[in-house]
Amino acid sequence: MELKAAVIGAGLAGSEAAWQLARQGIAVTVYEQKPERFSPAHKLPGCAELVCSNSFRGDEITQAVGLLKREMASLGSIIIEEGRTHSVPAGGALAIDRVLFSEAVTKRLEEHPLITFVRSEQAALPDTRPVIVATGPLTSDALTESLQEILGGQYLSFYDAIAPIIDAESLNMDRIFAASRYGKGGGDDYLNCPMNEDEYNAFIDALLEAEKVEFRSFENLRPFEGCLPIEDMAERGRQTLAFGPMKPVGLTDPRTGKRPHAVVQLRREDKHGQLWNLVGFQTKLKYPEQKRIFRMIPGLENAEFVRLGSVHRNTFINSPRLLTSAQELREAPGIFFAGQITGVEGYVESAASGLLAGLAGAARLKNQEWQAPPPTTAMGGLIRHITESSPEHFQPMNVNFGIMEPLEQRVRKDKRREALAERAQRDMAAWQTVRIA
Repeated sequence: MELKAAVIGAGLAGSEAAWQLARQGIAVTVYEQKPERFSPAHKLPGCAELVCSNSFRGDEITQAVGLLKREMASLGSIIIEEGRTHSVPAGGALAIDRVLFSEAVTKRLEEHPLITFVRSEQAALPDTRPVIVATGPLTSDALTESLQEILGGQYLSFYDAIAPIIDAESLNMDRIFAASRYGKGGGDDYLNCPMNEDEYNAFIDALLEAEKVEFRSFENLRPFEGCLPIEDMAERGRQTLAFGPMKPVGLTDPRTGKRPHAVVQLRREDKHGQLWNLVGFQTKLKYPEQKRIFRMIPGLENAEFVRLGSVHRNTFINSPRLLTSAQELREAPGIFFAGQITGVEGYVESAASGLLAGLAGAARLKNQEWQAPPPTTAMGGLIRHITESSPEHFQPMNVNFGIMEPLEQRVRKDKRREALAERAQRDMAAWQTVRIA
């Protein structure tokens, strides 16, 4: 009996998922609305379109995204293979000729004997199982309504209101103290960056003068009051932030024995305390401005940002609440999700999600047990982020070393990434030996 699967969307994730399914000997129907209908952000008629930047970012193995690319290449990724074939000079980054790249991926998918395209907008999921939903951050309204019926109230935002995340090793703990307001919880659940009045006023001045990203015309975003960008709050009055996310009540700076004028709180992003989130600091400041201004905060002078803040259109689901480690719906087996709709950010991350969804879908069809790559790898770290993060605070994330399992033994800071990459390659090779025929 012929094994069949379906993929909705032929972006980076959908293209990769279809390719991996076909490589496993499975007949795949790919539903893609282009060129019949284009989203407001898409222009090219083919598959795997790079909508914004043409960069796959850093290519060194000591960069998390560089490591991710190597893991994907070892699994036969069409996106990485064609990306390298159609690369353009970009220093230490992998940048792509977006037109040639899209044309090449489209040609290989269309010419594969097991892949069939249906070029029309889908208002509902097809009957085929498994089906992989890889429709991206601009999922059509009709399909979104259909998905909402399946997912119920677990569907998440139609925009991101994201606060920056900082690598713990870059924090200046001489200026930061651990405490919860009024000693609640564990008493020291948060890290606190105290500001005196002069530091606070300088910070507010910088916020008010900073360059901001304007919403694109089709986004039409109106963030609710609880997710206002901090620069918008600052425009409402100089002390607004001091009575909002930067309120110092219930906190005493142990260095002075007094309550600070304002406090920036950091909340643990992972169980190991490798990553810390700036509480309430969603922002639409331009990235260079975020780095400059947030490093004015006491204790963050040398902060290394693994994710910067943003507010933009992005349809995504509450994956930790909904998905298994196979990216399959817990309550509706056979329905998989892949790409940005799961809460991964970035071109490479989306393709990696599609790759794993394709392999997991193939395993389900063949009645094989599925186990995701270990969290010591870049791919495994991504899967753990989208399926094991706190559902209450879940937000999209790029790949970074902070979402991977920490090293068991302490390693010098300048050697840590190299050690993490070496371990990841070793563990990925072992996983492939067991999981991939």
